[in-house]
Amino acid sequence: MERYNLIYKNILGILMAGYIATIVFLNLITPNKMFSETENRMLEQKPTFSLESLFQGKFTKDYETFISDQFIFRNMWIGLKSDSERALLKNESNGVYLSKNDCLIQAFIKPDSESFMKKIDSINEIAAGVPDLKKYFMLVPNAAEIFKNKLPAYAPNDSEKLIIGQTKKYLNESIRFVDVTNALDSKKDEYIFYKTDHHWTSKGAFYAYSELSRYMGFTAHDEGFFNIEKVVDDDFYGSLSSRSGYQGLKADSIELYIPKKEEKCLVEYIDEHKVTNSIYNMESLKMKDKYGVFFGGNHGLIKITTNTIGDQNLLVVKDSYANSLIPFLTGNYSEIYVVDLRYYEDDLNDLIKKNKINELLILYNVNTLYNESSS
Repeated sequence: MERYNLIYKNILGILMAGYIATIVFLNLITPNKMFSETENRMLEQKPTFSLESLFQGKFTKDYETFISDQFIFRNMWIGLKSDSERALLKNESNGVYLSKNDCLIQAFIKPDSESFMKKIDSINEIAAGVPDLKKYFMLVPNAAEIFKNKLPAYAPNDSEKLIIGQTKKYLNESIRFVDVTNALDSKKDEYIFYKTDHHWTSKGAFYAYSELSRYMGFTAHDEGFFNIEKVVDDDFYGSLSSRSGYQGLKADSIELYIPKKEEKCLVEYIDEHKVTNSIYNMESLKMKDKYGVFFGGNHGLIKITTNTIGDQNLLVVKDSYANSLIPFLTGNYSEIYVVDLRYYEDDLNDLIKKNKINELLILYNVNTLYNESSS
């Protein structure tokens, strides 16, 4: 009997060692990924070693994140983890909370003072470089603020409203701050944020566009100006679903606001040397990240030429929240330049002077600006 137990233990040990060796081998030979389409975010790359970063603990921390992000079959492991935790009635997975009405919400953790001021300084630096432009800054609250009452009571969710107020306080006086918190909060019973994705919906972006018009002085179109077309019907599982691994949730739908009166647009993706006649990339609806229907995702520089009469040229410096708001602006500006600073390496001043841009809109959501955990 003891002999059989020994054989069993040896076989089990060999299988376990083989399993671990296989996982290690696959991790070594699998190329590192730059971007996770499933989670819709940039993945951590292998950190550069230095004695200073090692002694400060930064190298170890970054390397752990790198291993976590690049681990083989990552999405499968996330799903298994969330399923087991859900079975144990735990409503949090990877920083995402399963909230009331099966709504996934990423809780907000406020930045430390140094990180906060670095972000403010970078925005003020942009403004200081373009003194002749009218400048506006919209900082969009996330679902964690608008739907904070849906979060579990134990969720460590800091106040985005407080951070928005502090941001306004430290901004350069030449920047007009656009606060859409109350506008969104008043519509929180409507479908203004996706339930499985970190973005706002087209309806949420529309309400922000309407509020923005009061600050920038253009005439906003009402909803009756548009045909609202549902291009995805309960078939969209977004970044929060992928990040948390929660399964069995009701999928989201995506609506596009199409002007009833045809508006012609020429969209130039400068870095890709690509030109289209639509702001929508319908091919993205066949992919995992269906929010990519707006411009096909994020790009360094996009130029949009419309048939709107006038000489008002707008520059939008933004994150992905702006992608679903910009389509509303095509009826108000003749040219719109869209810059994502994560991918744009040229000089903004040169772009502004060359194209006679006279207005600047900086648009970010709170979580991306201060935590950079989403796009």
